[in-house]
Amino acid sequence: MQHLKGIILIIIGAMLWGATGPLTEWILKDSGMTVNFFLTVRLLVAGVAILSFLQFTNNSVMAVWKTIYWSRQLVIYSVAGMLGLQFSFTMTIQSSNAVFATLLQFLGPLFILAYTSIKVRTWPPKYQILGVLGTLLGLFLLLTNAKIDQLLVSREALFWGLVLGITFAIYTLYPARLMAEWGVLLVVGWGMLIGGVVLGMGSFIWQSDEWGLLFDIKLLISMFSIIFFSTAAFVMFLSSMNYISPVLTSILSTMEPLTTMVISMIVFSTRFGLWQAIGILLMLACVTWISVASEKAEKYNKN
Repeated sequence: MQHLKGIILIIIGAMLWGATGPLTEWILKDSGMTVNFFLTVRLLVAGVAILSFLQFTNNSVMAVWKTIYWSRQLVIYSVAGMLGLQFSFTMTIQSSNAVFATLLQFLGPLFILAYTSIKVRTWPPKYQILGVLGTLLGLFLLLTNAKIDQLLVSREALFWGLVLGITFAIYTLYPARLMAEWGVLLVVGWGMLIGGVVLGMGSFIWQSDEWGLLFDIKLLISMFSIIFFSTAAFVMFLSSMNYISPVLTSILSTMEPLTTMVISMIVFSTRFGLWQAIGILLMLACVTWISVASEKAEKYNKN
């Protein structure tokens, strides 16, 4: 029963994450709202909500600021990790679409693998190299539909997709000690709040003429849906780890890009060529294979 509970949590969580991409795409492309305004409001509201929840459940949210070492790490994570990831993800959506952005985010482990290999100054195992090559082949098919002289996304989208991969690695690797010391929710809550404040100040959000857009009920509901979906998905993802293995979590997480694709096809009439569809499946299969094989190798080395 506990195993089934973990499976249900990760599937629902991944589907909620997948739904946020098309919702974001609709807001940016149909409402006239800018990335800076959208992200500032989203981060501020989510950050305040998480920290308020922690405060009301008798958790001290200010203790992390009493030590310069931890406060400095928190600020770096908030700007380079949280804000960097959210901004590059949203810019990728704006310059392409939700499907492309979600798949590029899903490729984040490849950037982590590259960083780890450079750090330890050794080539990764053969299965990881084959997995990376297969993933890159899938990405090539997605971007070109197997036509070398045809690129189906802009150079701007490719740039932000690359930045997305780098910031995903920072977002994943950098806060490990922070979260171990202070808890995941506290770090994420402050990360969102600080990221929202920095972006808001940098874009002079108080001078924006977009505040009136929030009086549109449909738009307001969509924004709060994104905030709720992303927060709920995050909690479900973390909770699922208590009941199922990381391997199964990685496999079931493929529901995220699949959900994004289905919603985009229904809402935006997004269509994929045959080779693009093959590329997407190849990417998902290779990234999942890398996750499964890596954990098996880790268990073998420990034994």
